[in-house]
Amino acid sequence: MANPRGFLDVRERNTAPKRTVPIRLLDYREVVQRQEAGELRKQAGRCMDCGIAFCHNGCPLGNLIPEWNALVQQDRMDEASERLHATNNFPEFTGRLCPAPCESSCVLSINQPAVTIKQIEVEIADTLLASGELVPVLPTRHTDQRIAVVGSGPAGLAAAQQLTRAGHTVAVYERDEKPGGLLRYGIPDFKMEKQVLERRLAQMEAEGTVFRNGVSVGEQVSWERLHRSYDAVIIATGATVPRDMPITGRELNGIHFAMDYLVNSNRVVAGEDKELRINAAGKHVVILGGGDTGADCLGTALRQGAASVTTLAIGAQPPTERPYNQPWPMFPKLFEIQSAHEEGGERSYLAATVNFTGKHGSVMGVTVAETEFIDGQRLPKPGSERVIPADLVFLALGFTGTEDAGLMEQANIEFDDRGSVARDGYYKTNTPGVFAAGDAGRGQSLIVWAIAEGRSCAAAVDKYLMGETRLPAPVAPTDQAISML
Repeated sequence: MANPRGFLDVRERNTAPKRTVPIRLLDYREVVQRQEAGELRKQAGRCMDCGIAFCHNGCPLGNLIPEWNALVQQDRMDEASERLHATNNFPEFTGRLCPAPCESSCVLSINQPAVTIKQIEVEIADTLLASGELVPVLPTRHTDQRIAVVGSGPAGLAAAQQLTRAGHTVAVYERDEKPGGLLRYGIPDFKMEKQVLERRLAQMEAEGTVFRNGVSVGEQVSWERLHRSYDAVIIATGATVPRDMPITGRELNGIHFAMDYLVNSNRVVAGEDKELRINAAGKHVVILGGGDTGADCLGTALRQGAASVTTLAIGAQPPTERPYNQPWPMFPKLFEIQSAHEEGGERSYLAATVNFTGKHGSVMGVTVAETEFIDGQRLPKPGSERVIPADLVFLALGFTGTEDAGLMEQANIEFDDRGSVARDGYYKTNTPGVFAAGDAGRGQSLIVWAIAEGRSCAAAVDKYLMGETRLPAPVAPTDQAISML
């Protein structure tokens, strides 16, 4: 413990500064800026170095949070980076994109604001990236085992990096032109600029991981052929089937799944697409769904110059303080103000979408009604209907499962009743030698869970191939630790 009185001497929680709203709406650069080193050390010094560090349980990766907090407070950033990377392959991703369940279980948060764990994590990672010392970790041995990882999101990348470092030959198959999955094409640059992803991918390539981009497994290459060609296959394709809203007017032009909108926008920002197929400029936008994806749509629409943006959520507005039925150290459902919410738009709760209205085949409005509980169900309240003008509607309602893409027909892979790839407690599917990790097997979840499952699946594959493994396994598929599902 670097400073035994740190949490008493520094009671104020300070996170990193953000660029001002009028300036950041002019571009897609990251909103959050670097934190001044002296303030970072103060914030790290607030860590209590608890005898039982509940933040370990809150984090699926089991990050050694008190250890690297103490090292940051002592300005020993190289050592802090070493301790951070011992449990997390990609802290620069989680430090930007994870909702930080570790902070909800921080012991200090019982009666004070939690330690800024997420901010300290990303600063450690960014210091390493800025120093140019993100060097490849080369394996000390080479085996004759070949592994295919299908999908290059956080779960696939984590599994691939772990297995490459264990000495196996790993090829990552990605259907898009570049690797990264939703990290590249689903997350706007104002949350994570893609140079952060590129530097980590360069490290992985230097370590020996091979990326086969632009290859759609199930179409260009069959799952059966992949199974025959490799000693093990990991399905890490994510949960990409969007949840629809089949109500009256759904067929109208101007109603889109959120990812169709975000992917095209991100491609244009990256220079991969020449023009926006869905442009919010000058339009009234309605977003159905109040989660992270909805916030990403909000920030993107505002940058494109939308006339107005309204976000609708069917549930009640969450409380601003921890409710009695979600006591510490649980991850509470609280009212969240993301950077996009600071920039504009309206948020409406207890709003049930009744139908879409239109003219000449295009959407013109969304009919919503207040909701009430009847016999345990949240239903529209009669007589409370109103119409919100809408030229564009984005469905950000989450995802229902994994795309089949030939898995059942070509590899005899079974799915569970949630639409995810069925697997046992060792990430094994019903087909020998085929494993599933991340959202593909878990269902829609957090980036930190994806990385944790990728690491654990890598350990399971290594043991399957070699009879034993030294790779860490943070979580099992049946793990009941705190999640946000």
